[in-house]
Amino acid sequence: QGRVLEKTGLCSQITFGRYVRQGRKLGVDPKLFIQDLQFNKVPVRVYQPKATSDGRRRGIIFFHGGGWVFGSLDTYEKVCRYISRESESVVVSVQYRLAPEHKYPAAYEDCLNATTHFMKNAEHYGVDPANVIVCGDSAGGNLAAAVSQTIAGRTDLPKLRAQILIYPGLQALDFNLPSYHQNRGVPLLFRERAAFFALQYLNGDALHMQEVLEGSHIPPDMRLKYRKWVSPDNIPEKFKVRGVKPLRPTDFIAEVYETVKRFCEPNLCPLLAEDAIVHQLPESFILTCEYDVLRDDGLLYKKRLEDNGVRVTWYHLEDGFHGIISLYDYCGFSFPAGKRGLDSVVNFLKSL
Repeated sequence: QGRVLEKTGLCSQITFGRYVRQGRKLGVDPKLFIQDLQFNKVPVRVYQPKATSDGRRRGIIFFHGGGWVFGSLDTYEKVCRYISRESESVVVSVQYRLAPEHKYPAAYEDCLNATTHFMKNAEHYGVDPANVIVCGDSAGGNLAAAVSQTIAGRTDLPKLRAQILIYPGLQALDFNLPSYHQNRGVPLLFRERAAFFALQYLNGDALHMQEVLEGSHIPPDMRLKYRKWVSPDNIPEKFKVRGVKPLRPTDFIAEVYETVKRFCEPNLCPLLAEDAIVHQLPESFILTCEYDVLRDDGLLYKKRLEDNGVRVTWYHLEDGFHGIISLYDYCGFSFPAGKRGLDSVVNFLKSL
């Protein structure tokens, strides 16, 4: 549908996609006080439980998914209300700037600025500054991981209490990990789309998508350097049972690398952060779905965190697919697995 409209010149595929994903305006919530504000010039929506609380509440900063290209405060309204109500927490949903109009690092900087503002002013919202959690799904999980790494090294802020990464995309070096092949045609995120979104975020266009999918965008010496972190060898065998075929290595193309070399920056691909940073990260919750091209990104990061002594709670939806959380109570239909995933997040929050 979007492609047809793009060909007729009515609007771009992305504009159409944004329109379809808009999300409906919801009425008031009897249990929540909701307001739209700006944190460091970044638009946010704050959800505060109306019930009285014994002490200060925990605060959750939420970054929505949508491939850095789609998504808004409205799209994730139901998810944020649910998390706020069920975990009795203050939730701050962040409207970061979207690609391709705003390229990397715009989204990351918006998320970081909103987070630091909230941490410094947490008490104003009845939140304990020592109990702030970053959370995001998909591209939002990428942003949460990047923000968490940045804050880990800062002395002027309290330590984050935890990070919650819901099927995050964490690297753009290898689009041929087992999950990329097994789930290449599984909605809501096809293998091609994953590379398309990463390139839109990085460069504002999807040129060289084919070379990136084939893996000819990364120099051999860098591939070797990062192999200790990005490799099928680090993925448990049981995840490789479904059809995985080894690829013949492709030739490296230097001019493609020139256009995508920032893929090696941890703020864009958090899986590539040095151990010294990973070691300082807060307690983590990672949700993965079996039928998701990004499954292995989550599994690889889980291993990295555990290898560095970080406590990880891992929840795997055997029957889940990418984007299932964002479909919670979506236009009146819902997946039981999505509700289970959302409740696993709420239970983790309550355990903190």
